[in-house]
Amino acid sequence: MYLEAQRGKYLELFVEWKRNMEKKMGRKIKILRSDNRGVYTSDPFLQLCHNEGIERHFTVRKTPQQVGMAERINMTLLEKVWCMLSNADLSKYFKSEALVYACYLVNRLSSSAIGDKTSLKV
Repeated sequence: MYLEAQRGKYLELFVEWKRNMEKKMGRKIKILRSDNRGVYTSDPFLQLCHNEGIERHFTVRKTPQQVGMAERINMTLLEKVWCMLSNADLSKYFKSEALVYACYLVNRLSSSAIGDKTSLKV
């Protein structure tokens, strides 16, 4: 019973997050990459993604290398956030706005890993 309640909570949070992101960015979510935890592989979650046309990518179980890549990206974003806040002399209360902006910038920077294109052009 507890697991079902958790799955429902994650699904509600995802639906809210999805609605906010699509409204803010003016674009639909095309791909969702997540781990293989039960909350992301439950039938209602998969059905929602299927109905919305969201392609699912799952990490392979017990592969810390894949988790490490996500952790490095998260750390890079957080470093950018703290630099922006420090340089602008803003308090930590603006970190969520700074994180959205840092993510916006990273998605528009070219990368040698993808042929010097931006992730938006791939």
